[in-house]
Amino acid sequence: MSEIIDVIVIGAGPAGLQAAIHAARKKASVLILGRPHKSAIFSAHVENYLCVDGVTGGEEMLKVGLRQATGFGARFVEEDVLGIEQQDSRFEVRTESTAHVGRTIILATGTSKNKLKVKGEKELTGKGVSYCVDCDANFFRKARVAVVGNESAAVDGALTLLKYASEVHLVARELAVSDELARRLDASMVQVHKKSWVKEIVGENAVEKLLLEDDTSLDVDGVFIELGAKGAMELATSLGVQLDMETFSYIDTNKRQETNLAGVYAAGDIAGPPLQMAKAVGEGCVAGWHAANYANRQKRQEAAD
Repeated sequence: MSEIIDVIVIGAGPAGLQAAIHAARKKASVLILGRPHKSAIFSAHVENYLCVDGVTGGEEMLKVGLRQATGFGARFVEEDVLGIEQQDSRFEVRTESTAHVGRTIILATGTSKNKLKVKGEKELTGKGVSYCVDCDANFFRKARVAVVGNESAAVDGALTLLKYASEVHLVARELAVSDELARRLDASMVQVHKKSWVKEIVGENAVEKLLLEDDTSLDVDGVFIELGAKGAMELATSLGVQLDMETFSYIDTNKRQETNLAGVYAAGDIAGPPLQMAKAVGEGCVAGWHAANYANRQKRQEAAD
């Protein structure tokens, strides 16, 4: 049987690292999944955070935070999360190379969704252009589709679309994924277009073609733009986590950072504005504290049974 981890933190930015610190200090087993350099604060200069004198680099702050978290006993795996499934009262979190089982999870990956910024993208969004394979794959059954991206979300999305589409292309200038994910891609029927990028998405009222910089033209019905790792919104949607009812842009949480699903917490930008480090750290503290308490109660109940 796989090791059961008390708290799995998805995201290695300020919210995720603070959650890991507080959960680990409450003697919970903690696993941090993510890549610190993808945090919005990594390339930022911080001067409006309590007790920071002058300007401090975000990269250095994240390095210190990660050392603190691991110093208190948290384990860190620098891999992207590809999916989450609920299994009774536990959660299986699938990464690029393996899967982990947790009693609780904390979503702390931020909210940014990168755009390609090419001709036709804005005009055809919702008309064949999508930013979420997990959300929209079912609309492209028996269709021809392309996925654009160099990292784990793009490769996993292309592999997922093989279950729906008649033809799947992956446009990737240079793949940056784990060896295991690369092997799965090589063994699949996905048609990979390397060392080129998208020049234009073509169509009148729907996507018709994808033009690449090397003048390749792909006849497709849909284009999925998956730049980077899967965001918390996609992961939350697959689990059935409730979004805010006004904008549907953030995960709805209470004062304990709990979502509508028992054992699932959210902190930081994904839990709504203001998108500031001070808020992210505070919410990470609250989420880590309550997630650890929840996991510890589960363990006591298991021991009593």
